[in-house]
Amino acid sequence: MDLEVGAILEGKVTGITKFGAFVSFPSGKSGLVHISEIAYPYVQNVSDHLVDGQAVKVKVIGIDENGRINLSIKKAVEQPRPASRASQAPIRNQQAVRTAPSRAPAVQTVAAPSPELSFEDKLRRFMQDSDSKISGIKQYSDRRSGSRRRGR
Repeated sequence: MDLEVGAILEGKVTGITKFGAFVSFPSGKSGLVHISEIAYPYVQNVSDHLVDGQAVKVKVIGIDENGRINLSIKKAVEQPRPASRASQAPIRNQQAVRTAPSRAPAVQTVAAPSPELSFEDKLRRFMQDSDSKISGIKQYSDRRSGSRRRGR
């Protein structure tokens, strides 16, 4: 078995550390899968994803001048496609959005963005909502600063 960068191989986990896992191959060589190369989502604890003795498919991503072999599990498999918004959570027609702070909290309803909108339409809607919120904040702060001046 020839170990070269880009090769995808089967190996066995021989050791787990807080920074990754060591994988050995039938040829007797071994390499390290860094914690960042174990899975696509964030990996906080290596032992949540791998166990000692587990067979894994790895890709050789580097061999340094000292002969150390750097491996990746996530590059040996296809990257999972992100789930579409529709499958993650139902889109609600109305969402509650807080406006500028006041004595009694005001709630404004804003229609949820439609997935059919172009980027320019989404940007235009964002700018309108942003301008509306900024003007509300300015009105609120003007009222507060005006009442302080009169009280003196």
